[in-house]
Amino acid sequence: MNKHHESHGSHGLPEDDPQLTLRNPAELADALPYLMGFHPTDSIVMVALHGRRGRFGGRLRLGIPRAPREWPHVAEQLAECLVSGSERRGPRPDGIIVFLCQDPDRAGDVTSSQVMERLRPLAQLLRTACGALDVPVLEALCISDGRYWSYCCPDARCCPPEGNVLAMPGTSVLAAAATFAGLQVRGSLREMEARLAPWRRPAAADQERVLAAAEEALVPRILDEEERLRVGRETLDLAGRVMRRLSGAPPATGRTDADALDDGLIAHDEAAALVLGLQDRTTRDRAAEWMEGPDAAPAQRLWRALARRCVGRYGEHAAAPLTLAGWVAWSTGDEPAARVALGLALRADPDYQFAQLLHQACNQGLDPEALRRCLREERREREEGVSASGVEAALPEPGVSAAEPAAAGRGVAVETSVSGVAGPVRRLKARRKSPGSRSDSAAATSPANRRDAATAAAPPEGVEGGTPAAGAARRGARRTGRAGQRDGTGR
Repeated sequence: MNKHHESHGSHGLPEDDPQLTLRNPAELADALPYLMGFHPTDSIVMVALHGRRGRFGGRLRLGIPRAPREWPHVAEQLAECLVSGSERRGPRPDGIIVFLCQDPDRAGDVTSSQVMERLRPLAQLLRTACGALDVPVLEALCISDGRYWSYCCPDARCCPPEGNVLAMPGTSVLAAAATFAGLQVRGSLREMEARLAPWRRPAAADQERVLAAAEEALVPRILDEEERLRVGRETLDLAGRVMRRLSGAPPATGRTDADALDDGLIAHDEAAALVLGLQDRTTRDRAAEWMEGPDAAPAQRLWRALARRCVGRYGEHAAAPLTLAGWVAWSTGDEPAARVALGLALRADPDYQFAQLLHQACNQGLDPEALRRCLREERREREEGVSASGVEAALPEPGVSAAEPAAAGRGVAVETSVSGVAGPVRRLKARRKSPGSRSDSAAATSPANRRDAATAAAPPEGVEGGTPAAGAARRGARRTGRAGQRDGTGR
């Protein structure tokens, strides 16, 4: 998942540093959180290996499908995605390591051994799918509830039926090397997602009512061009004030306390105005300029807090703050957090183009400085009164991931360092179906109900990457501005 992925154990170590060699399943299991940046709960993880010594290459992650009937198709898609993506970026893999990570459901009486046995057919399907592409699976591990099992080793002396206990976190040679290199493990994927999940507390009902009231007031203004621009300025002014408030708050000790502190500093009406205001593309692009220096930390806290306020029927509105949170994380070098936030944005709205583009760029290991330069230029052009086309023009068109069809059907984004999430380029229009109806005004700003206005200029869905002609068109658009994208309703 990290662009520094060519060493054996700690991909953050420089190439001229001593490299660590992982010799057995225990060391591979211990390495997984450092490869990903977090503990990938409920996940399929596949890692490509290159060369005689098995250097780590591309890797991908996907949530384990709940229905076993989906496993054969998903296994074929993931194998093709990893192998073909690795070939696009460099040499074909010489081998693959598979990890299946799932803990028992605490509400039931299933043991970790039973989880391992349940996932055994999935491991075999992945091994078969990779073998069909002439790339062997050298090891397939199940990690569950602090234990690991090998699906490839039949020797009960080293791989007993009850599994082996994982090393205590931070006690291995690899952990020491990763700490020395400055790598961090940010807890589990479940914990990272929980920081961005909508409230499930009693206050969520109050927040949803305030969102509905704010929507009633904002929809008529958003439909008027002059008022829409005024709403955008009000949204950005309010966001700036809240960011200053967050910056001035005393620091909290843990992540949970910090999130609770931020939640308490933002009123329901402020959160509603910001969530709805960020549905406007131009406003969102302006907000994305808070991506570096002293602005980055308070902006990140604000976007996370707003994602938690997208409760009830406003869940799809979280795509905007989640994408901004992912962008700030990527811009500041926190790629694991960026992928988690962008994956959740695509789960909230699979067609959200800005999230698609950022997800692909981050997965491909691109330098975020290109987009930072674009945003700085946008600001300069705006101050000079020059028309600009938006931040998406600085990012590559989304390519079609081999794993995307299986993943998109469940609203889950594949995390990979070799391919991204596909989708057509769209321009969306805010509209009211029936003025005077609260439910219809909700539809006016709901992302799901504004997808029927796809532009005729969109590239065909299923085209891999961008053609030279498309690149030239985007460069021309960068200079002149594209019709339909300055109205703030595009993505």
